[in-house]
Amino acid sequence: MNKTKSTALAIQHLLAMYAGAILVPLIIGGALGFSSEQMTYLVAIDIMMCGIATLLQVYSGKFIGIGLPVVLGCTFTAVSPIIAIGLNPEQGITDIYGSIIASGIIVMIIAGFFGKLVKFFPPVVTGSVVSIIGISLLPVAMNNMAGGQGAADFASGSNVALAFITLVIILVVYRFSTGFIRAISILIGLVAGTIIGIFMGKVDFTPVNEAGFFHMVQPFYFGMPTFDATAILTMTLVAMVSLVESTGVYFALSHIVEKKVNSKDLARGYRSEGLASVIGGIFNAFPYTTFSQNVGLTRMSGVKDRKIIYITGGLLVALGFLPKLAALTTIIPTPVLGAAMLAMFGMVITQGMGMLVPVMAESAENAMIAAIAVGLGVGVAVVPDIFASLPPGVAILTSNGIVCGSVTAILLNILFNMIGPKHKKDPMHG
Repeated sequence: MNKTKSTALAIQHLLAMYAGAILVPLIIGGALGFSSEQMTYLVAIDIMMCGIATLLQVYSGKFIGIGLPVVLGCTFTAVSPIIAIGLNPEQGITDIYGSIIASGIIVMIIAGFFGKLVKFFPPVVTGSVVSIIGISLLPVAMNNMAGGQGAADFASGSNVALAFITLVIILVVYRFSTGFIRAISILIGLVAGTIIGIFMGKVDFTPVNEAGFFHMVQPFYFGMPTFDATAILTMTLVAMVSLVESTGVYFALSHIVEKKVNSKDLARGYRSEGLASVIGGIFNAFPYTTFSQNVGLTRMSGVKDRKIIYITGGLLVALGFLPKLAALTTIIPTPVLGAAMLAMFGMVITQGMGMLVPVMAESAENAMIAAIAVGLGVGVAVVPDIFASLPPGVAILTSNGIVCGSVTAILLNILFNMIGPKHKKDPMHG
């Protein structure tokens, strides 16, 4: 594959994860009252760190890197805890970064042990987790198709029309093209949708005009880190939750690229995430985890070459130093992004279903595990306040649909398939 094609595929991956990546610093910076200068730094350093985290993970070394075509971004699980630490009168912003650094070190230490848990992730568990990831992300896609939550013109006819025009473009390109053009159908849809959005008055070039051409990143931008025990414990729990989420993504990708993942591979993957969090804390960014939308994109494009992700990582690092270029990618209208997300998240769902169908045919127990895990995971994603009255330490495992469904799948698999006498095959299920 030539450089032009590889770069186009890499840009498609970059645009797929970009909105999710910049959303976290925008939410956190807004909640903590950052100035526009601080916000610009936070977004730029976050983009650069997404690239570094991705490069650490796609690399396959002796101690770090799972070696799969995986893209990393800051984890949404960390948003609420980071804001809580930052607004706590007894803690503050330096405690945020101290806890991120400490939790990253703890993840690196326990990675070997966590990697040995691979036996608890058979296809019935990973298929359930991947399905939950895809389904629980759909509201994000639908809200964006309507213009984004809180938008003054939410669900307006023009937003919905732009979203569906973009979706039709993606589908037409995907249906009537082959090879490289088909592989970049999402990218073509994003570009075409943005051009149409300009004529509809839905593209604002202000962020591009206001951004500088170049800036230097600096460690400890917000001050030297301080280490608060409660904050460290909180962020370590967040990191554990991210590891469970990442495990599902690792297995989904291994299924797509047809490469078996063992406990040593997982341990290297976890170490990379821990190291990325340590570096992120030093440069005042965030903890990092795998991005599910890029799994859907890998499946949809059919391109499994790690070289593409290396280029994506390199582009993200470069954008961290080039605020004006970084700002250029933020002008894509929200409905256009929503349409692309719908296609990608839908592909994640079908990936999970593909993993579940064979194992559900094997036994009624597996069908029950998947039913309850997916049902509970999606249920919590739709009604996140159902467990709001539980203690904070427990709520961190139940407030996130992906994590709640993952833990449920693991526990039910232990109950049905790992302890006690094995049931004979149900004649109704093969």
